[in-house]
Amino acid sequence: MDNPYASKRPDQRLAVVIGAGGMGAAVARRLSHAYRVLVADIDAERAKTLARELTDEGGDVEPVACDVTSTTSVDSLARAVADAGGFRVLAHVAGLSPAAENFQQILRVNLTGPALVTRALLPHATAGAAAILVSSLAGHGFTPAPAVAPLLTEPHDERTAERIEAETPPENRSGALAYQISKYGLLSLCRREAGAWGEHGARIVSLSPGLIATPMGAIEFEHSPTKRDLLTRTPLGRQGTMLEIADAVEFLASDRASFISGTDLLVDGGLAGTLIPTP
Repeated sequence: MDNPYASKRPDQRLAVVIGAGGMGAAVARRLSHAYRVLVADIDAERAKTLARELTDEGGDVEPVACDVTSTTSVDSLARAVADAGGFRVLAHVAGLSPAAENFQQILRVNLTGPALVTRALLPHATAGAAAILVSSLAGHGFTPAPAVAPLLTEPHDERTAERIEAETPPENRSGALAYQISKYGLLSLCRREAGAWGEHGARIVSLSPGLIATPMGAIEFEHSPTKRDLLTRTPLGRQGTMLEIADAVEFLASDRASFISGTDLLVDGGLAGTLIPTP
């Protein structure tokens, strides 16, 4: 970093934050209060800008460029984590919204990416480490097509997104469907991988936001009457905030959540209860 007055904190454990956008920045800022932070983003300049801001605020934050859909790029990230002594927290926040509209790319970024990152970083988890993957309310109450469901057990395969697209009729290949599939896949990934993480003395969980006020979410409101309807149906009558997501990540990363693994935390203002039928 350029700041000669920056405070380096080698005594602090490392948190890796994937995504330097709105929600990722909020999470990185919160974790920088108690951890060294390695912030990764496909946009190298965005990662550098955020790292500089948080360093100026007193954090020990380093940027790294990473394309989570590339095994080469993810392996480079893993080496950086190894060189830093391993990690205590992995917060995978980066993702594309339904507005991105590119069916296959949404699957690659939202599902293949987290799968590649968690697999590459698991060997570098220190005792008590936690991985928190940001999923979505959209993954709840959703059932993938019979031809798609088996493919979701292989999210690390870089061909999975292509195969899912091939099994989806062209008229159904919407950004919204790709988003649902990807977030459902993340919920499943955390359940399946809990055993492997437990063998390393570590945990893996997902966190599913409902309607959260973010720059990306604002774009969604412009394109989605359905999202405006969901806001009216949210029991708490408002959107959540990025700070509330940071609160949840901070808790899941902490020793207070030390027996929570292989499951999901809904942070949705009660919306799931109005949308998903219960017995």
